[in-house]
Amino acid sequence: MNIQYFLKSKAKKIKIALILTSISAILMPVLCTILKSQKVNADEQNEKFTVELPVIMYHLILKNPKNKNKFTIAQSTFEEDLKYIKSNGYTTVSIKNLIDFTEGKENLPPKPILLTFDDGAYNNYLYAFPLAKKYKAKFVFSPIAHETEKFSEIDDENPNYSHANWDQIKEMSDSGLVEIQNHTYNMHSRKKPRIGCTKKFGESDEAYEKNLSQDIKKSQDLIEQHTGKRPCAFFYPFGARGKNSEKIIKSLGFKATFVCESKVNKLTIDPNCLYSMGRFLRTPNMSSEKFFSQFEDKIK
Repeated sequence: MNIQYFLKSKAKKIKIALILTSISAILMPVLCTILKSQKVNADEQNEKFTVELPVIMYHLILKNPKNKNKFTIAQSTFEEDLKYIKSNGYTTVSIKNLIDFTEGKENLPPKPILLTFDDGAYNNYLYAFPLAKKYKAKFVFSPIAHETEKFSEIDDENPNYSHANWDQIKEMSDSGLVEIQNHTYNMHSRKKPRIGCTKKFGESDEAYEKNLSQDIKKSQDLIEQHTGKRPCAFFYPFGARGKNSEKIIKSLGFKATFVCESKVNKLTIDPNCLYSMGRFLRTPNMSSEKFFSQFEDKIK
């Protein structure tokens, strides 16, 4: 190889490298500034479209509760809550409304609030549903499907212990005010070997995924069969779950999950914000004003 040619070629490459280095030194700060600006704008946009959502968790409603416990409130208390919600500018929303918001399909109203009823008690149909119609309030009803099946086969409508049957659930669903969601088929137990949706002791990951999936799918199929609508949200019994529960439930197509942690949820244009949402348990012996004040102080 000609040495002179080699040196000229080498010098040319060095010159090009120096030019590129100089250009990079000039452009890099500009590029960093642009990227930083875009991130700030994205954060500002996200903050702009952040909606704070309280979720209320109800269980049993009786006309005149004799047994005082934290899961049972009077019918008059629920009506007071609905009056408070209306007079204080809240709007009850559905889970579909939340999903559409996070997917950029619709806006939520000012001061949205989500009302949920766990377990599927008959007294919810008997006492809460008429009040929902009276005040045009939406709520979510999540039955234990195994209990629904049982009480659909017998003629037993006792507000103290019965569960709503499929005809009653269909009536609520058809009203347009009530969403029916999934609360398992038969995993609503506080006793070992399985507490809620947790793993049994010694249960393999594969067996756990199979058992949890089969139970939830059975509830999904029954609800769709009787209402014509397939649930899109899952409510953990007692908020109990294992480390893989959320992954399994997401894989089944659910777009939202709810636990029992008392917190105000922050919704953004990001569907992932609808998982592990918190709820405030509605307890008795507390005025609506006092109950709602526990999270109103946390809302901007």
